[in-house]
Amino acid sequence: MTGGTRILVLGAGAIGLSTALVLRRRGWDVTILAERFAPRVTSSVAGALWEWPPGVCGKHVDLERARRWAADSLIHFTELAADPAAGVHLRPVTFYFRHDLTNDAFQREKMAGLAKRTEAFRHDAALIRENGVVGDFVDAYRHVAPMIDTDAYLAWLTAHVRDAGCEVISRRVEEPLEAIAPRLLRDLNAAAIVNCTGFGSRELAADPAVYPLRGAVLRVVNDGVRRPRIEAAHCVSHDGVSRDPGFVFIVPRGRDRLLIGGFAEPNETDLAFGPEHPQVRAMLARSVAFLPALEGAEIDAVEPLRAGLRPARERGTRLEWDARLPVLHNYGHGGSGLTYSWGCAEDAARILESPEGALRWTN
Repeated sequence: MTGGTRILVLGAGAIGLSTALVLRRRGWDVTILAERFAPRVTSSVAGALWEWPPGVCGKHVDLERARRWAADSLIHFTELAADPAAGVHLRPVTFYFRHDLTNDAFQREKMAGLAKRTEAFRHDAALIRENGVVGDFVDAYRHVAPMIDTDAYLAWLTAHVRDAGCEVISRRVEEPLEAIAPRLLRDLNAAAIVNCTGFGSRELAADPAVYPLRGAVLRVVNDGVRRPRIEAAHCVSHDGVSRDPGFVFIVPRGRDRLLIGGFAEPNETDLAFGPEHPQVRAMLARSVAFLPALEGAEIDAVEPLRAGLRPARERGTRLEWDARLPVLHNYGHGGSGLTYSWGCAEDAARILESPEGALRWTN
């Protein structure tokens, strides 16, 4: 790499910020250009539970690559858990199933990956009774996973990006990259662009495979004052068959809140709804029926609900060079943005520093 070479990162969600920080730490000059910053980014809405792919939401076309990204991110988040300011907590999570996993080759392989990488892995149907959940479940497994308080984490990440010397510019990019990339590179004295614009890539990268996956989480008081604090996460993935877009997602957030979700509605973009929305009422009822300990839980009076659009893509995450431009795309993470963030950032840096990358940004 030539000293002083500048990379322009588009987007300031978890993907963009972690990519910028990794590049800066590896010696690149970095400019971040974004229209929105936390808390006005999708990453602020995310449930932010680290998951071993495939996760709940989004396409996983290249599962091997996705798992490498998740494994890299797990290492980073585990290290960050030692810093209280980072907002990363290591807590148990249990996943519940309506069939026996010992007869499911895919789930056996997935559990082997989890057992190898996570702490306190346990595959045991007795977890159903022990955790007090209700339903027609016959199997379960539990492990320790990072759960990220996105408010604290994005503030931490933004501060570290600035402290590392990244230039941060607030500006909307309205034209497709094919038209505007040469001008951006010239005006900002950059050699290449890393496109981390999430759902915005549908227009910026002219990629019709990108689509919104609407979701929301209720925020519940979890301070241990009026009722016992829930210290672990509980999840039931969508069965892949039902037309109901709902699933169970109960995750502690920070030190005194609990997130209740969720649902995933493709190609729905309206975010002007509140706790009385039918899908929100249904997910709360579903969660209380599943975990009766939630009965009568106090909804956060200040911020009861967060809603957002997961940036999904039909062909899965895109981390590759544009065919015509010195633009490295890094988008389409669906509901796995936090899970993939550090792994994709490291991969982006490796691609930029590869021989092919050098040809791209020196021409």
